[in-house]
Amino acid sequence: MKILIIRLSSIGDIVLTTPVVRCLAKQVKDVELHYVCKPMYADLLKNNPYIDHVHVFDKKDKKSLEKLIDNQFDYIIDLQRNFYSRKISRKLGAIRTSFPKINLKKWILVNFKINLMPDIHVVDRYFEAVKHLNVSSDGEGLDYFISDAEKQEFSTLGLPSNYVAVALGSKHKTKQIPQDKLLSICKEIHLPLVLLGDHNDNTIAEFLQVNLKEKVYNLCGKLSLTLSAVCVQQAECILTGDTGLMHIASAFQQKIVSVWGNTVPAFGMYPYMPKHRDKYVIIENKELYCRPCSKLGYKQCPLGHFKCMNDVSTEEIVKHIN
Repeated sequence: MKILIIRLSSIGDIVLTTPVVRCLAKQVKDVELHYVCKPMYADLLKNNPYIDHVHVFDKKDKKSLEKLIDNQFDYIIDLQRNFYSRKISRKLGAIRTSFPKINLKKWILVNFKINLMPDIHVVDRYFEAVKHLNVSSDGEGLDYFISDAEKQEFSTLGLPSNYVAVALGSKHKTKQIPQDKLLSICKEIHLPLVLLGDHNDNTIAEFLQVNLKEKVYNLCGKLSLTLSAVCVQQAECILTGDTGLMHIASAFQQKIVSVWGNTVPAFGMYPYMPKHRDKYVIIENKELYCRPCSKLGYKQCPLGHFKCMNDVSTEEIVKHIN
């Protein structure tokens, strides 16, 4: 049986599909598993032993769709459920199944602050897409695989043996810890800090370097996604917002201190560690009247005060890290 899993983006969302990948590989006899994502995310899956082939889909490249058509899949597991995943499914013509996105309930929570969301993680909702194949969750959490060569490459960076990884970046600024708040947190952390992000995060990284001097190792824009994952794996813990690196840390069952801004755990995208729920803590401003203001995020706080991040307790964050 030849199955294609569709999840085109983004970092965290793709990592959150890995339990479905593993359980399909282990529970479906003679299955050949293929996965399609956008080109920039293929490295997330390249070492996954449960996937036979990783395809990339570029909406500007017609050949990427033609290559998928040539494979003649028996089933499509659509874990994206957007315009492009439906387009791919229609073109391939295989049997397609998906999962409940419950967008109406998310919309009600964002716009009316009425929580009708089921108390179920998105990973467990993903399994709705494979129940017709008699596949169920094994409860083992997320996967992220790193090669020995990648671990060796990371070891040459000369970082201290004990450090806290700090994930600076987020696609949406309202998920990002603001720099003044981050500085007040980092000043109180006992261990050295390794800053992770892309080149867009260098402004905050340099601000922290200037103020914290030799305590900071700035790797923003200097590491591949996989090497950033190794950095997270080998840290004492990770300080992060609601980010893709948070989900990668969950795959390693790493200690996570996660500070949430405009999004809320009720959306079902919190760290997924079924057997290690004591490994993570979520710090949030639960009583804020305007939260959540979006299921994704914004470039800036729509109301201008950004209290969801600015008013969280620095002391509580530091306590959990130290």
